[in-house]
Amino acid sequence: MRRTRLVALVGVVLLVALAGCTGSPADEPATPEEPNTKSTETTTMPDAVDGESVTVTVTRVIDGDTMEIEYANGTEDTVRLLGVDTPETTLSRVSPDEFAGISDTTAGRDHLFNWGEQATIFAEDELEGRQVEIVFDPDSDRRGYFGRLLVYLYVDGENFNGRLLGEGYARTYDSQFSLREEFVALEQEAQATDVGLWDFQDSDTESGTDSDSSDTEMPPLPPDGDYNCGDFETQEQAQYVLENKSGDPHGLDGDGNGIACELLP
Repeated sequence: MRRTRLVALVGVVLLVALAGCTGSPADEPATPEEPNTKSTETTTMPDAVDGESVTVTVTRVIDGDTMEIEYANGTEDTVRLLGVDTPETTLSRVSPDEFAGISDTTAGRDHLFNWGEQATIFAEDELEGRQVEIVFDPDSDRRGYFGRLLVYLYVDGENFNGRLLGEGYARTYDSQFSLREEFVALEQEAQATDVGLWDFQDSDTESGTDSDSSDTEMPPLPPDGDYNCGDFETQEQAQYVLENKSGDPHGLDGDGNGIACELLP
C-alpha cells in the first residue's frame, strides 16, 4: 500500500515538472499588432482632420491669402488663410474703407493695389511648390463662403498668416477664430511702426489729383476707383495719371509704349 502511494506521488511530480517545461498558452509571446494606418488615412482626407495639421504641397498661389494645394493622395483643394486679408489684386475691387488710415482716393486705391501685388509675390516666393502644414481651427468654420478651406498655414513651424500681418501685407479679417487676439496685436504693431501697406502718406486732393500736381485739370475719380480712357477729355489728362502712378494700375497704356489713351484728342 505504501509502495503504491509512493509510485503515485512520483507520477504527480513528473507531470508537474513536464507541465513547467512545456509552458502554457498564456506564457507564449503575444503576436505583434498590425500597424495602425488610420491616422495615415485621415491625414489625406480634409474632412477628417478638425483641429489637426495636414501636410500638403502648395501648387499655386492665387493671391496673398488664397492658395491651391495638393494632398499626399493627389486630391486638390483651395485654401483661404484664416483671420487675414491681403489687398485685392484688381484695382476696381480694392476697399480702402477696410484698411485703417488708407484714404478712398486714387493714391489710396493705387497703394492698396500695389501692396496686393506685393503680397502675392511674397506668397509665391515663400510657398509655391513647397510642402507646408495646414491646420484647421475648431473655433472656426471649415469652409468659407466660396467653399475654400479656412486654415492656418505653417512653414517650418512658423504661422504664415501671422507673418502676413507682422510684415504689413495684410489686415486682420473680422471673423471668428482662436488666434484673434494674437493677430490683432501683430496688426497693431505693424500699423504703429508703418510697416508694409501701413506706410501710407495721402497726397491726393478730393478730386483724385495730387496736391503738388501741375495745372492739369483732372476729372473726378470714378465710383469704382479705376480710371478708364473714357473718363478723360484729353490725352494730356490720361498721360498725367500714367506718369504719376507707378505700374499703370489703371491700364491706360495698353501697348506699353509709354503713351496713355492715344486715341484721345
